[in-house]
Amino acid sequence: MPSVRRDLRHRLFALAAGQGGYFTAAQAKTVGYSHQAQAHHVHAGNWRRVDRGLFRLVDWVPGMHDELARWTLWSDGKGVVSHETALAVDDVGELESARVDLTVPPGFRKRDHAVRLHVSDLLPGDVVEHAGFRMTTPVRSLIDVAAGGVDEEQLARAIDDARTKGLVTPRLLRERAEALDPKAALYIERALARAAQGM
Repeated sequence: MPSVRRDLRHRLFALAAGQGGYFTAAQAKTVGYSHQAQAHHVHAGNWRRVDRGLFRLVDWVPGMHDELARWTLWSDGKGVVSHETALAVDDVGELESARVDLTVPPGFRKRDHAVRLHVSDLLPGDVVEHAGFRMTTPVRSLIDVAAGGVDEEQLARAIDDARTKGLVTPRLLRERAEALDPKAALYIERALARAAQGM
């Protein structure tokens, strides 16, 4: 029996390790933990209940962006980290959001005060994989914040930062913005001109 429990723990840890220490009740059940066993582990202090049907291993050592894995699980894997939050992960610019930005597909119904939802069907080329979450590319993130009417000077700094780090080129940024959103393309053009003048 102890070897069975040890095997369950190893399988759960392997799963949670790719998700910032988080896992859902459904995932725990798939690994082999009944609902009764799940309640036992929460009561015993082995797991911390984070939200309804969402847990975290108590002894997990937090990483820098683990919280984003939590919101990906909360969204049933439909949410993609985007906008200011994605730029912060890429360490681009100084745009900050008090809430986590997630882009979700049309028809998504969940809501939480800690999350700012944006509705869009993202193309595969606009999304990159991270450990435990998916995120928009720097080009898409910049276009998204531009479309939201962000301060032009902040946008210029963010674009210059992304360009300096080799994450975007002005040409690619212009082309994608023109294809996605004319308003964003205008903001980006102004921000590029401002960045070229040294702001």
